[in-house]
Amino acid sequence: MSSWIRIASYAALAVASVSVTGLAEALRVGAPAPAFTATDSHGKAESLDQFKGKWVVLEWHNQGCPYTIKHYASGNMQSLQKQWTAKGVVWFTVISSAPGNQGYVTASQENDYMAKMHATPTAALLDPQGKLGHLYEAKTTPQMIVIDPAGKIAYDGAIDSVESADQSDVKGADNYVNDALTAALNGKPITVNHTRPYGCSVKYAN
Repeated sequence: MSSWIRIASYAALAVASVSVTGLAEALRVGAPAPAFTATDSHGKAESLDQFKGKWVVLEWHNQGCPYTIKHYASGNMQSLQKQWTAKGVVWFTVISSAPGNQGYVTASQENDYMAKMHATPTAALLDPQGKLGHLYEAKTTPQMIVIDPAGKIAYDGAIDSVESADQSDVKGADNYVNDALTAALNGKPITVNHTRPYGCSVKYAN
């Protein structure tokens, strides 16, 4: 097994912070996306407000989760990132694992991982206190949320239709995120806008 998929425990604290606006209510498609400001893996503050007028994707991530590994080892997630950021979509990888839990990384560890995996999100947001994750009620890795240019939730749920950690299932799955963005950017309605997310539980602090 390659070293990059081994589960590791990290003791160092990530240099990151997240501030949120308002209390998280039950999210629903069509509702305003909760405002946030978070620090990315390069120390830059990223806020939802600064991307008004753009499509935004939030991708919850955990390097040690077999379901996340499925989409990165196959190249599926990187392909989506490259395809849609090239079309002006803002893509945030969000890491809400708490220190000492599976998936927790420091900024440098995440940057090394992204370079190794040839990942190209707009930014990786470090959320070790879980504020952003709880704000969006993120339950699994991966869980995908798509926000429209008006700042409303357009899709929330699983990345695709096959609930497995098997890389071979990527090819035959219906990719809900790709479907949603393809329809939306072509001026068509998103026919599947909410699904049950699958994957590992987000490793929040106890």
